[in-house]
Amino acid sequence: MVQRTVLTGARVALPSGVVENGRVTVEGTRIAATDAGPGAGAGRDADAGPGAAGSGAVRDLTGCWIVPGFIDIHVHGGGGASFSAGTAEEALTVVRTHRAHGTTTQLASTVTGDLDDLARQASVLSELVEQGELAGIHFEGPFISPHRCGAHQPSLLRAPDPADVRKLVDAARGTARMMTLAPELPGGLESVRLLADSGIIAAVGHTDSGYEATREAVDAGATVATHLFNAMPSLLHREPGPVAALLEDERVTVELINDGTHLHPAVLQLAFHRAGAGRVAFITDAMGAAGMSDGRYPLGPMEVEVRDGVARISDGPTAGSIAGSTLTLDRAFRRAVTVDGLSVGEAVRALSTTPAKVLGLDGRVGTLEPGKDADLVVLGPDFRLRGVMRRGTWVVDPEVN
Repeated sequence: MVQRTVLTGARVALPSGVVENGRVTVEGTRIAATDAGPGAGAGRDADAGPGAAGSGAVRDLTGCWIVPGFIDIHVHGGGGASFSAGTAEEALTVVRTHRAHGTTTQLASTVTGDLDDLARQASVLSELVEQGELAGIHFEGPFISPHRCGAHQPSLLRAPDPADVRKLVDAARGTARMMTLAPELPGGLESVRLLADSGIIAAVGHTDSGYEATREAVDAGATVATHLFNAMPSLLHREPGPVAALLEDERVTVELINDGTHLHPAVLQLAFHRAGAGRVAFITDAMGAAGMSDGRYPLGPMEVEVRDGVARISDGPTAGSIAGSTLTLDRAFRRAVTVDGLSVGEAVRALSTTPAKVLGLDGRVGTLEPGKDADLVVLGPDFRLRGVMRRGTWVVDPEVN
């Protein structure tokens, strides 16, 4: 028999709005029904069926919130491990670390490296995509600007020759979902078109591009801004640069790192309200120290030192540069609501609904609707994580936690 779980009493964040005293019915790996509980003043979902709340395991989550599972389209590591290590063991450590913090769907982001090494990493990661552990591969570098390399090894950077771009795409065996590049470099626009024609997201990032050149990249098919504001020219009143071009274009989804370090709260507010929740994807850009304590950690071929939760390159020509984050998406959600003043609905869109659409997975994940995967997060009244369910199975059990 199909296992049924009924979650009752919580505030449930649905596409139509927040339902008080809501109920989510899970059957097997899917959501069977979402509706209002007795006395909530709303009708039952037609798919719930009679007696849905009276069968199977019932969990009373009164006082809690239920929101869709988080989706991270840009994450490099966590739990002391990294996707760039090129082993399934380390990759699964990253996956499980972030899953325990509510990220039920994630891309594996690589770091600039030798092309052959990146191809080997892609071969390993593609197997985990095929097994359903990952949603795809995101290549960040090596096709980025040496002037905006951030935490990427300058000596390994190269222009985006379409043949090299194709080599990495082929190595991923159909699992490449996104590639970040600097479109102003030789071969940049041609590579953007190649990616778009191949059904792969072309993301503008680590770029020294100007306003007009960035607009050309969007016209060529770029649809994502990699961690907007970071690793690109600043927004100036006479030189709007890539920030203005990416913010103003309705075809572009902008990534924002909401950790309080990468962006001043006022800048985040500016970007969020200019683009709107439908065009913002909160990401972690996390490296291996996510979910860990301060210390030294590898990031691709480089070493990073984490102090007070902030990761920086420890030596070499880019020493002192911020090197990703130690963020997890449960913290990003809590900060969005308690610090940034976003509504729960806006935070849900930025952490779940919009990134699901970016990946073309909105038919399966990103909202709590009947027929979709039973991916959800239970938050306490203070918005701290209490439980995580992925495909109908508790990753973090709210009764234990």
